[in-house]
Amino acid sequence: MTQTFWLPSRVAPEPAPLGQELEHLRRQHRLILNAVGEGIYGLDLEGNVTFVNPAAAAMIGWSAEELIGQPMHAVTHHSRENGQPYRREDCPIYAAFQDGGVRRITHEVFWRKDGTSFPVEYISTPMRDEEGHLIGTVVTFQDITQRRWAEQILQRANEELEQKVQERTAELQAANQQLQQLSDMRSRFVSMVCHEFRNPLNTIALSVSSLHRYDTQLRPEEKTDYLRAINTNVERMTQMIDDILVIGKIEAKVLEVNPQPLDVAAFCQGLLAEPDYDRPQAPIQLICRHRHLWAEVDERLLRSILGNLLSNAIRYSPDLGAIALTLTGRQGRLTFRVRDMGMGIPLSDRRDLFKPFHRGRNVSNIPGTGLGLSIVKQFVDLQNGTIDVTSRQGQGTTFTVRLPWHLTAKTVSNHRF
Repeated sequence: MTQTFWLPSRVAPEPAPLGQELEHLRRQHRLILNAVGEGIYGLDLEGNVTFVNPAAAAMIGWSAEELIGQPMHAVTHHSRENGQPYRREDCPIYAAFQDGGVRRITHEVFWRKDGTSFPVEYISTPMRDEEGHLIGTVVTFQDITQRRWAEQILQRANEELEQKVQERTAELQAANQQLQQLSDMRSRFVSMVCHEFRNPLNTIALSVSSLHRYDTQLRPEEKTDYLRAINTNVERMTQMIDDILVIGKIEAKVLEVNPQPLDVAAFCQGLLAEPDYDRPQAPIQLICRHRHLWAEVDERLLRSILGNLLSNAIRYSPDLGAIALTLTGRQGRLTFRVRDMGMGIPLSDRRDLFKPFHRGRNVSNIPGTGLGLSIVKQFVDLQNGTIDVTSRQGQGTTFTVRLPWHLTAKTVSNHRF
């Protein structure tokens, strides 16, 4: 006898109402727009705002609610940088409505509600419906005030250097060899600026573009890596600008030496404890017979001298290569010796080692501007000191800095060695 068993039928879950799905999508889109740091807004075919994210509203000083339905060109793009009227017919944003092409602009300004303006870079991307008809455009923009400031600083540095080169050329027409040296220096500067500034700017631009294009696909840690790369390259550019400005101050003879009583031994200990000189696997060794060694020196100049020498030792040494800083004081002078077991300096580079923008032939693609040792040499000269170098390729380098050891009567009476 056959027995039949009936299984309960599976009841498929009812699909969520279409309205709930649409609301869910709207919420996701709203969260994404709110999280993006760049300004984003959408326009219909009449040029009126259909949506705007908080970053865009904050940058132009309006609330998002005030902007919805407003003609955006009249609100924030009505005038050029010089104040002349900017006709809507000439605006690249609205050109997308004519030919459906993407427009990327890097040299215009947007206007805030309070009447002030700021430089922007923006992209106008047409929007189409399911049938391919144009229905509006999406504009993504960012405030490039900081970038413009950096470009202006670089331009001023170039202009100042160009003026100095021209003045020196006029003064040294009879000295062809010196004139050639100045020309070579200028060429190295231009080459350094083009290379050393282009690389970080390209990295920053690539990171920003990736954050914009793949925002919804990137994990938080990937976004953090992009932001860290941007910050690192901004700091690198800032340091290069600082070095150029220091060279300018030295050339203009406006940098003063200000010696003050300083425990040089304690100063060296504190310097090596700073993060820039931290090498967990192979710490830099401080060699000094004195627990305290007082002298009257310019702490700012000394920090730059030792900082540059130690940074070079770290940069051009293997991770486990030994580095040592030796400090002695006797016979009326302080002696600082920085020794490493790195790649060494070719003999052919010794003559030009302390010239601005000069770099050794064996540094390969290790980052650097060629300004550090020039600054060190001139800071040593300002204090009536000397600097010497001994090196062998593949076996390391030793820089020896000697400074006059000045002690006041008050220093001698208040501090024992």
